[in-house]
Amino acid sequence: MADHDTDVGKDIALYVHWPFCLSLCPYCDFNSHVRETVDHGAWRDALLRELEHYAALIPGRRLTSIFFGGGTPSLMAPDTAGAIIGRARELFAPDRDLEITLEANPTSAETDTLAGFARAGVNRLSLGIQALDDAALAALGRTHSAGEAEAAIAMARDLFDRFSFDLIYARPGQTAQAWESELDRAIALTHGHVSAYQLTIEPGTPFFLAQARSALELPPEDDGAAMFEITQNVLERAGLPAYEISNHAAPGLESRHNLTYWQHRDYLGIGPGAHGRITLDGSVHETRQHRAPEIWLARTAEHGHATQTSAPLDQATLIEEVTMVGLRLVTGIQRDDFARRTGLPIESAFPAETLSRLEQAGFLVSGPTHVAATAAGRQRLNAVIAALLNS
Repeated sequence: MADHDTDVGKDIALYVHWPFCLSLCPYCDFNSHVRETVDHGAWRDALLRELEHYAALIPGRRLTSIFFGGGTPSLMAPDTAGAIIGRARELFAPDRDLEITLEANPTSAETDTLAGFARAGVNRLSLGIQALDDAALAALGRTHSAGEAEAAIAMARDLFDRFSFDLIYARPGQTAQAWESELDRAIALTHGHVSAYQLTIEPGTPFFLAQARSALELPPEDDGAAMFEITQNVLERAGLPAYEISNHAAPGLESRHNLTYWQHRDYLGIGPGAHGRITLDGSVHETRQHRAPEIWLARTAEHGHATQTSAPLDQATLIEEVTMVGLRLVTGIQRDDFARRTGLPIESAFPAETLSRLEQAGFLVSGPTHVAATAAGRQRLNAVIAALLNS
């Protein structure tokens, strides 16, 4: 993993949530909404106001990354992204190598605007490909074809120095052999980073309801585990080793913004439902904005922000969060970072016998600078984390 110049106490990342989509995917539980019309000028002004509100609370920070997520942020006007990027650069000291990522879908309507986002300052694209098979895309509720996906990847290669794309495996009816073949196709299209997620059924989604009435059947658990191992092995051989459970990159091309989350560093979240973690007066505060787009817009217009939660996190919550995100990384949790963030060394946060038992079972490895989950531990990470936090 690249050693990026950081100052933990001074750095800030910025997440911007655009909540609108053309249609909702049946597996998605993100804060996404479909609207016939959007007042882009009003939304641009509101996002800028909320950014300015929070910047006033944390002056003097160095801005390390900006991430436009959603929803489908490629549906926003490129000049909205440009205005936010420009204002963020004024409000914070931009990093010398500021990473600015935009999530986009590969429909032809959206890829037509990618050049505008590049001109606005976006320098990294994250494409929601999800599958390279038309039947699988239809089953996932995606509105693009495999051909459009490949065309969008080609365009991204021409417009952006860095891009990534997402894939979903363990889909209904998928076999391990079919997934390996799809991965081989994907490798030929990659540009240093790919995210591969195992399909999970989230409560409240259409897939959840379909599964409850036996209308959706996922591959058996053993097949899902086999696909996870195939993912790790195939991508590592291709020069894209895992640096996080679902994310693979050539050395130096990891997502700096997502590393901020996994290393539990400060980030500011603006837009409907956006979460943040910012250090104020020596305490790590959780922030959360109102989820409903119209309520968020009205409150931001009236008050300059739509904050629904802003409160310091207690030590137990910090230990839980740092553990849950940090063990997702191949490099694990850095001991100094854990102590700085939680106020306790790792050995004081968890019983020695639990740490020893997980090490002896081959699920954790402990070194002088870090504690990390092994490959076997990452495959069973929920159980490993539960053993630590419930001990």
